[in-house]
Amino acid sequence: MTGNYPKPNDPADNKERLNKTISNMEAAEEAMKFADGKEFKTIKEKNERRKKSIDDIKDEIHEEDKSRINGYL
Repeated sequence: MTGNYPKPNDPADNKERLNKTISNMEAAEEAMKFADGKEFKTIKEKNERRKKSIDDIKDEIHEEDKSRINGYL
């Protein structure tokens, strides 16, 4: 039986995830110029979630860098 499991966190790809999320947010902001109504609202809500994800990823990168400096990683 196969389950739907989350992917394990790989700290090596955090910077790539950060860049991809920023790129997606920028593309969505461009798309908002041509969207209206429900589509505009959906894009705006998704970008709010992306902003939170960007902050979380930056925090995670910072914490991992501190751990690396302190010899934990």
